[in-house]
Amino acid sequence: MGYLDIGIVTVYLMVVFIIGLWAGRHIKDIKEYAVAKHSYSATFLFATLSASFIGGGFSFGNADTVFNKGIGPATALWGFSLMMILVAVFIAPRMGAFKGCISAGDILAKEFGQPARLLAGLLGCLICMGILGAQVGAMGALFDLLTPLSFIQGVFLGCGIVILYTAFGGMRAVVLTDVLQFILLVVFVPLALVMGIQYVGGWERIQSAVPNHFFDILTPDFGWFAWLSLFLSFMVGETFIPPYVQRLLIAKTPAETAKGTLWSGFLSIPFFIISGLIGAVALTIDPNMPSHLSMPMVVQVALPIGIKGLACAAIISIVMSTADSFLNAAAVCLVEDTLKPLLKRNTIFPNHPQKEVWLIQGLTLVIGFGSVFIALTISNLLDILRFSYNFWAPVLMIPLLCVLLGKKISKAAFWGGAGAGFAVILLSFSFGKLQWFGLDIVVIGVLANLIILLSTQFWKRLTFKKDNIH
Repeated sequence: MGYLDIGIVTVYLMVVFIIGLWAGRHIKDIKEYAVAKHSYSATFLFATLSASFIGGGFSFGNADTVFNKGIGPATALWGFSLMMILVAVFIAPRMGAFKGCISAGDILAKEFGQPARLLAGLLGCLICMGILGAQVGAMGALFDLLTPLSFIQGVFLGCGIVILYTAFGGMRAVVLTDVLQFILLVVFVPLALVMGIQYVGGWERIQSAVPNHFFDILTPDFGWFAWLSLFLSFMVGETFIPPYVQRLLIAKTPAETAKGTLWSGFLSIPFFIISGLIGAVALTIDPNMPSHLSMPMVVQVALPIGIKGLACAAIISIVMSTADSFLNAAAVCLVEDTLKPLLKRNTIFPNHPQKEVWLIQGLTLVIGFGSVFIALTISNLLDILRFSYNFWAPVLMIPLLCVLLGKKISKAAFWGGAGAGFAVILLSFSFGKLQWFGLDIVVIGVLANLIILLSTQFWKRLTFKKDNIH
């Protein structure tokens, strides 16, 4: 990059840092830190929700997959889009019943008690730390490729900024920085695609350069069942994970929650195709380039000075907007859903809400810099943290869905379903199989949870009726 582009990226990082610290002034209690006292409109929810889900997987990873396998897998990401739309229609209007909650564990505790809250806290913290650790490597790679900084320098600069503003600013800092990052994303990622197409000589040049069946949704190597399996995996894999549950709790009213979530779901439909097609542009430019660098490489070679700097800021913001969301959620899971149940107290510092804020700010710093250390030095442990990601949906998605829909289920049904989902994932990894019967293990785990939960609930009701008869 030239000096102008480097200057633009530098100014962007300074602005994000200042906005984040400014937004977190005068935080008085943990509820304000975690969900900003339910104060946001649909527009803010739309921006922060979209910026959070447009992480490395749905952008860089999507371009990488299209580079190697064609457009078909990118359309399977619409499973996530459908999930968002269904949540907007059926779940978001009911969120008024959970106005006082600040986490998934809070919601589960309403029906299943503190042990369920503790389970959600432990799993949520592990999941968020694993995904946060994954962002560390992405941050370093981007700075190494796009700026004069080395990998390590990029990690400490980019992650340091995110950790500091998230720790001291809480959800308010996350939302306001997400808004800026969202604006950059929706403007400059599509612009990178358009200018990339022009750079290679037009759409016809891309069509002639890519392999046969590249633009077919279904191909000889990717049939309808494989597409459906991937679609279902994206539909259930990230449903109700901690950062998204927090987003459902930050709006002023359920109507605002529904609108913001619906807009985000609709936005994801074209975005997944746009980010995927950047992989096709990269393949046309150089079929031998590292496919995981497809998106930043297109920005590097296809965009002019000035625009390149803004696009680089947009690409960096993809990682930052995901990292800050998962860092904030990890700290909330640790304090609200893990420490409090273990200590068996309503508050860690009774009658001292400001001390709770100091505690969660300090633990956010520890989690953030700890994740940096883990990602840079202990790769196997990081793999274990990422491995935990697979347990969330099979263990907790179905009972969370039941509670959010107002469906009463027994504690026995909750623990039976959770145990079944956990067992499926554990057995699958023990045997080294990521699919069973052509379906992703996460989908199988969710189905196992649902079957056992419903069977246990039916048995409990049947037994209750027999006891009443006698």
